[in-house]
Amino acid sequence: MEDKGKFSRGCPQIVKDDPNISPCRKGSSCKLNVTDWLEDLPTGINETDIVEIRFKNTRKGYYRNVNSLDLEKGDLVAVESSPGHDIGVVSLTGELVKIQLAKNNQQAKAEYPKIYRKAKPNDIEKWEEAISLEDATMFATRKITSDLKLDMKIGDVEYQGDKTKAIFYYIADGRVDFRELIRVLADRFRIRIEMRQIGARQEAGRIGGIGPCGRELCCSTFITNFVSVTTNSARYQELSLNPQKLAGQCGKLKCCLNYEMDSYIDAREKLPSRNVQLKTENGTAYHFKTDVFRGIMWYSFDKDMAVNVTPIPVEKVHNIIKRNKKGEHDVSIAALKVDPKEKELGYENVVGEDSLTRFDEQKKKKKRRKGNRNYKKRPPKNDNSRKQ
Repeated sequence: MEDKGKFSRGCPQIVKDDPNISPCRKGSSCKLNVTDWLEDLPTGINETDIVEIRFKNTRKGYYRNVNSLDLEKGDLVAVESSPGHDIGVVSLTGELVKIQLAKNNQQAKAEYPKIYRKAKPNDIEKWEEAISLEDATMFATRKITSDLKLDMKIGDVEYQGDKTKAIFYYIADGRVDFRELIRVLADRFRIRIEMRQIGARQEAGRIGGIGPCGRELCCSTFITNFVSVTTNSARYQELSLNPQKLAGQCGKLKCCLNYEMDSYIDAREKLPSRNVQLKTENGTAYHFKTDVFRGIMWYSFDKDMAVNVTPIPVEKVHNIIKRNKKGEHDVSIAALKVDPKEKELGYENVVGEDSLTRFDEQKKKKKRRKGNRNYKKRPPKNDNSRKQ
């Protein structure tokens, strides 16, 4: 990534051979990239002049192509802003824009901001200068907020393409009176100020990082809409309610707790209630834990601690509950338990390469013995050939 540098605003870099084209057009994986599944269809079918434009990080907008420009995914364009103009990257065109509008709950309206032109070299140079000011502006603003004793944190700064306006993203627990801050920033930087409050998840997506799974954070790669995550997601999946393990780098519950939530809800519909007690000949059994997808439930004979924990298949648990409803309490739980190792899901040695040290030990060569029936005696050497 030797070319990666200043243009890390949702698009990692600008292609050297053509500065008007971002690498998104050449197939690289950009943040919040949208796959156009209808790009192979003939043009002219359900065409629309609405274009989706991507800006820094998660900010996107929809603009009207009033000049009928031949735009493709990845083109840099100058778009209408208030005031002046901004520079963005074309992220989607065609029929899928209508689907994106419906997905984002945006109704089709008659008036959209306009796309002026494709970005010229002068526009890109000015845009590059604006990007270079963002870090210094952010650090200076943090110092100003500290001097004003405001309970807020400046997470990011985004300059407009023409350097006439800047968006300051901040995090705060409550409402903040930043009118004095706006006056100080306007006098200091001579630009128009816009303040936007974001949450801890949005800040983590802007900063980025590596999660405990070893991959890049989901919020910094593909998540656009953040859904609330509750501890019920962990309870449905039988996870330990440990805040240190369930919390992400943003300090909130991990977004990935919702990924398999629907599968667990569907699987748990076939399971009996955990509050039901099993009456057996050995005493009353209380629910201890459940393996949802393997269909095994563990029961303990003590309500408060694990005593003689016994794994029982779900089908047999339903059978015990039915017999208990009939008044039969002489069920032998020992005959119904199952060995959980029999259904253990894990690595299977299908190739025969189960040992990691199979190449460390050298195989000993077997020596032939004279007593072996298959031993063949070597023929005697011909001494006459030597004499000759």
